[in-house]
Amino acid sequence: QVQLVESGGGLVLPGGSLRLSCAASGRTFSTFAVAWFRQAPGKEREFVAGTGWSGSNTLYADSVKGRFTISRDNAQNTVYLQMNSLKPEDTAVYYCAAARNLGLHQPDYDYWGQGTQVTVSS
Repeated sequence: QVQLVESGGGLVLPGGSLRLSCAASGRTFSTFAVAWFRQAPGKEREFVAGTGWSGSNTLYADSVKGRFTISRDNAQNTVYLQMNSLKPEDTAVYYCAAARNLGLHQPDYDYWGQGTQVTVSS
């Protein structure tokens, strides 16, 4: 019922910034919690940040606190991940996911985007 499409990834220097977007279809999108996950080659997919339906309830992995900010614009059916002070360790495919409730784990989410590559390298 919900389709998600990520965009905004690319190659960036360490210390730089990127803004990822997750565009959603489905008229009930505003009632869903949305999260960003990432997966580096050879590693497990991990939770990065998430927000509840109102945007006021947010969660962040400790590795990105103070650097990344998740937000949503329900009128535009879009969730964003602003990534600042990027590190090489942030290199991964970033996925957005949606669920009825905000959770920290991959199985908590029912809908997934295709992913967008973020590469942080000099």
